[in-house]
Amino acid sequence: MTVIQTPADWPTDWDPDSLVRRYDEVRAHTETLAAPLSPEDQTVQSMPDVSPTKWHRAHVTWFFETFLLADHEAGFAPFQDQYWFLFNSYYETLGPRFSRADRGLITRPGVHEVGDYRANVDDRVRDLLASLDGGTLDKLGPTIELGFHHEQQHQELLLMDIKHVLSRNPLQPVYAGAPPAPSTPDELGWVEVEGGLVEIGHDAVTQGPQGFCFDNELPRHRQWLEPYRLADRLVTNGEWLEFVADGGYRRHELWLSDGWARVNGEGWDSPLYWTERDGTWLEHTLHGTWPLDLGAPVCHVSFYEAEAFATWAGKRLPSEGEWEHAVETTVSTSSTGASVVEPVETPALHPRAAGPATGGLRQVHGECWEWTSSAYHPYPGFHAPAGAIGEYNGKFMSNQMVLRGGCALTSPGHARTTYRNFFPHSARWAVSGVRLADGGAPRLGGRR
Repeated sequence: MTVIQTPADWPTDWDPDSLVRRYDEVRAHTETLAAPLSPEDQTVQSMPDVSPTKWHRAHVTWFFETFLLADHEAGFAPFQDQYWFLFNSYYETLGPRFSRADRGLITRPGVHEVGDYRANVDDRVRDLLASLDGGTLDKLGPTIELGFHHEQQHQELLLMDIKHVLSRNPLQPVYAGAPPAPSTPDELGWVEVEGGLVEIGHDAVTQGPQGFCFDNELPRHRQWLEPYRLADRLVTNGEWLEFVADGGYRRHELWLSDGWARVNGEGWDSPLYWTERDGTWLEHTLHGTWPLDLGAPVCHVSFYEAEAFATWAGKRLPSEGEWEHAVETTVSTSSTGASVVEPVETPALHPRAAGPATGGLRQVHGECWEWTSSAYHPYPGFHAPAGAIGEYNGKFMSNQMVLRGGCALTSPGHARTTYRNFFPHSARWAVSGVRLADGGAPRLGGRR
């Protein structure tokens, strides 16, 4: 998670009724996502990177209790003293916390007790918002808004994590719904982009606090881009099967050294959640395990795999500047220059095949987070906020790569063009896919 930075000259217009309404909507959506899960489902941790559903529900509640109620509720007392130890994620400033890799050992409090915790904090937050004067509300508005987006991030993580949990169950249980009808890959097209001296990052001056951003999206700054082009859609499962069939996971010349070590050390031979059974490739999804949809975007691939595929295809991954500039200049935009993201009622739960070619970029938001070639470093002029809340940015700007766009599990209203997601090079459990780029220095193709 990353954090909002609020310039002093931003206009503010925080209305308590609208904040309470938004608070209730965000909090209710988390409970809707958890509803199909049993108490046992919500307690399991299937690997160190996965957190139990119960922990996510409690942690986002802890966030509002810690950063809102603790400093502003009259006579504040925590709901339960030990919860601050159990549900702190990695805020060193706020004291000790329970090991991330051992969160699955927290059998108590149980699911019902976590629900009581959420209800208690919800009541207190509503009471607090109703009692604040306009000046105090303006001061706290950015923190409250940050809490909304923090919870939306954990809604996506909740789904990614329970997908991994259910994948380890030999009964192959379904989380919800059914997969769409199989699709056929369409021809890959290309979108030419002129490049030049462009601006990258969130425009805080024109968009203000209601156009939320995390602080790692600031400040807006200039970059020089050579002419380039981007694939008009994401790489499909069918195209990835060609890579697999051509020995993509057995050819060292396609891989970065660290990636090749992962391939051999962890036995990678296909994307996470793919299995081959009697000559048929299957994919585990939140809808269950089904034959691979050849037209759907490949997902759950690491940066190493994305880079190897691009090398095999004779292409490359886009930089995050190229990705953002292309989306801002070739996709429908608002009056502020921000890419318009069409709202959806609920997450799709799995990436869908591209619609008909439009001559522009497709699948920009709502299918897969897209790996870029950019390391997760601060923008020129970046400064982390003071205090505990600033820990979510600067200290993670090492050994991570940037992903852009959003995915099928991203909560409604959370995606935007300037969003900088980030994961380690080897991460595969996120819904991450690949969009190819071309232009600049030519590369030799890896196809045989």
